[in-house]
Amino acid sequence: MRLAVGDMTCGHCVRAVTEAVHRVGPGAQVSVDLAAGQVTVAGSAGPEVVMQAIAGEGYSAAVAGA
Repeated sequence: MRLAVGDMTCGHCVRAVTEAVHRVGPGAQVSVDLAAGQVTVAGSAGPEVVMQAIAGEGYSAAVAGA
């Protein structure tokens, strides 16, 4: 799944978002494109669960292109 994630500006943001995804999907592969504000997740956790985890870190998240 590809998500649009707002307010990511630095390496700390990338780490916080990646760790949030791993908490809900421990085996997930996470790729963050900081410049584009997108996160690609390959794993078993559903989009709603992943978006809630990211939101819990203070970032907005929505399915990209939606």
